[in-house]
Amino acid sequence: MTRRTNAAIAESPHESLGELTPAQLRVLERVNCIAEATVKAHMTAVMRKLNVHNRTQAAIAAQGMIWKLRASTD
Repeated sequence: MTRRTNAAIAESPHESLGELTPAQLRVLERVNCIAEATVKAHMTAVMRKLNVHNRTQAAIAAQGMIWKLRASTD
């Protein structure tokens, strides 16, 4: 992790970033270097697999899947 990243986290208005592990922060650093076209390609693939037409529907579908997983483990 770089000092610049640590400084950005310290100055960040999102306090929850401070709760992330060093490994999670490294993943975020890598993700921030991905081109917009790459993100769009991944989102298109995810939406196709979820059989939805936009990111809002994808988020709702993902949340529903999380609820089902949590319910099945209770």
